[in-house]
Amino acid sequence: MTAIADQPTEPGLRPSAGASGPAGAVGVPAPRPAPGPAADEGLARRLKALACTAPLHDLDNRKVNLAGEYGGYAMAEVGLAAIDLVTLHMDFDTGADRDIVLARLLPRVAAQAPTRPAAEHERVARWVLESMINVGSVDRGFRAVYGTFGADGEYVRRDYDFKLIEEVPGPDGGVYLRTTDEAVNVLVGALDTDVTSAQIAAEVKLEVLIRRGRLADAQLAAEQARYRTVQYAETLRRALEATRRNVRAVDWMRTIPDLIDEALDHIADRYRHENAILTNIRKARDEAEPHTPEGAEHKRRAAELLDIVKDCIRRHTKLQTRLLEAGPLFRAEQDRQAFATPGARSGIDLYGQLLAPVLRLPVEQAVRPTGAFFARGAGLRTPVSVRVADLVDLLLTPPVEREHLGAELPDPDLVATPDDSRFSEAQLEAALLLLDLPADAPRRLSGLLAEARTQDPDLPYLVALLAVHAASPPVGTAYRQGEERLLFAVDDGTPLRDPEFGGADLIVGSALLDAAGMAAERKDAG
Repeated sequence: MTAIADQPTEPGLRPSAGASGPAGAVGVPAPRPAPGPAADEGLARRLKALACTAPLHDLDNRKVNLAGEYGGYAMAEVGLAAIDLVTLHMDFDTGADRDIVLARLLPRVAAQAPTRPAAEHERVARWVLESMINVGSVDRGFRAVYGTFGADGEYVRRDYDFKLIEEVPGPDGGVYLRTTDEAVNVLVGALDTDVTSAQIAAEVKLEVLIRRGRLADAQLAAEQARYRTVQYAETLRRALEATRRNVRAVDWMRTIPDLIDEALDHIADRYRHENAILTNIRKARDEAEPHTPEGAEHKRRAAELLDIVKDCIRRHTKLQTRLLEAGPLFRAEQDRQAFATPGARSGIDLYGQLLAPVLRLPVEQAVRPTGAFFARGAGLRTPVSVRVADLVDLLLTPPVEREHLGAELPDPDLVATPDDSRFSEAQLEAALLLLDLPADAPRRLSGLLAEARTQDPDLPYLVALLAVHAASPPVGTAYRQGEERLLFAVDDGTPLRDPEFGGADLIVGSALLDAAGMAAERKDAG
């Protein structure tokens, strides 16, 4: 799926550099197509809004690929209805059940082609729902390309990744459906709108429409207000899920507490508005004349509005419960993640545990451990399925005559690797010689740096690097590799007094390893 990212030419723009204008001016630079960053950002928002509707339009373009007569179905309408059903049937804890959504979607599909069989209606509903999930893609998402202008005025193409309906795991182990913010924005015809301000505006509009008796328009406003309520609950749900995974990933110092306070104030205001709306709806329903067609339609609209507003109140009640539980959940997750026992993971030393012992074994004894290691370390290998056609071609193809010495090997082009190391071999030898200390005579790092500075200006950096590495010496590795001497460094709290380096003035020395123990171990391994 792609989106058009080319921007139309704005009226009144001058020609680009090198063109002649009406006054004959040559080389007049063209201004930016958008007058400022704000206008360019507005254009990008409109392009994103257009991209969110592209999967719906793409349904009608792709229905010709289905095997059968599907020209009579309005696929975009079915896709929008699928988004609507998933949004209204998903709960705070779980999403919408796929079977329920398909069952509610079938009557709309059947109404478009009543003469077609029921199996075809089910196939169309399932195909549209899977297309909204984008089952065929790797990440099950959509991507659009749009253009914007950078700070230097250069045109830059950007990717916009989004999803409409996504599959999420449920608490019972099942898979449920949830709509994203982009899908809700498609339903209400907006993009990146502030949830609180949009909810207030929708409910004020709803109350005004009910007072004026325009219940048909009020029903649309009520549905939009319910969509915004769902979107507000989704914002809190994602924050709580991120908290359960990692407390540090969510800002519980300012962002989430401010969100909870604003949401509680928002719910208190919504309760007052919705109770007033219910009073006005009941008044409009009771004042309608049921004996006239207009009055009967008025009562039916009022009854539908009552159900929608009651559903909004139910969702606000559940949202308030979750908001009050958010603080204890954060503290419980903080305690659980802070004091959780880390998993014990033992690393494998390939040199000491496998390579060094195997090199001492004869070939017939080394095959068993190496075979066991590579059989489990190489991973699974998928077997190749044999087709009959390939097997027949393989059996009937005459063998190719091979040369006695085999095919000629091409001469490889060898390129010398450039030496980009900072220190030379001579400097490394000088540093190692300087750090070759007697076992009973350790020295301070400050003295080693001063002595190294008298030999070479860059040598102190190499000496300091080797000393820092010696602060955590690999004793086990050196023991298994048969080394007799090991460089170590210890911090006793003395600060380092040096014109180029800071930190601790380490005590650097050499430690002798147990050569007799290493010899006995090698003898036992052999």
